[in-house]
Amino acid sequence: MHPLFSKASGLTEQIIGAAIEVHRDKGPGLIESIYEWCLTKELELRNLKPISQKTVQIQYKGFTKEEPLRFDLLVEECVLVEAKAVESILPIHKAQLLSYMKLLNVPVGLLINFHEMKLVDGVHRLILPGANKNI
Repeated sequence: MHPLFSKASGLTEQIIGAAIEVHRDKGPGLIESIYEWCLTKELELRNLKPISQKTVQIQYKGFTKEEPLRFDLLVEECVLVEAKAVESILPIHKAQLLSYMKLLNVPVGLLINFHEMKLVDGVHRLILPGANKNI
C-alpha cells in the first residue's frame, strides 16, 4: 500500500467539501483559473496546504532531468486535484491526471468539473494503480 494512501483517502472528503463550497458561491460557467484560485483559498481557510508547482525528476532510459511540473493543486503532498470547467470529462483528462500522479508519486487524484449544475456529478476520484493494495 502507498504510504500516503490512508491520509489521502481521508483528505478527499475535505477537498470535495471545499470544492462544493466554491461551487455554491460561484456557480457553474466560469473559467478554470477562477475555480482553481477560489479552491486554493478555501483549502487554506480549512488549514490545508495546497501547492501548484513542484520540481520533479524525470527518468528516461538512464537519463535524468529536473523539470518544473505545473498542475492545478497538490494538497498536503498526497492528493492531486485537477479543476476543470468543461462540458464533459474526457478520457484524456483522466489520463493526464494519472500521468501527473505517477510523476509525483501521489496515491489519489480528484478531477473536479465545476461546469456541472450539481458539483458532485462532476467529481471523479482516481487511485494510482497499486496504491491501495497491500504488497
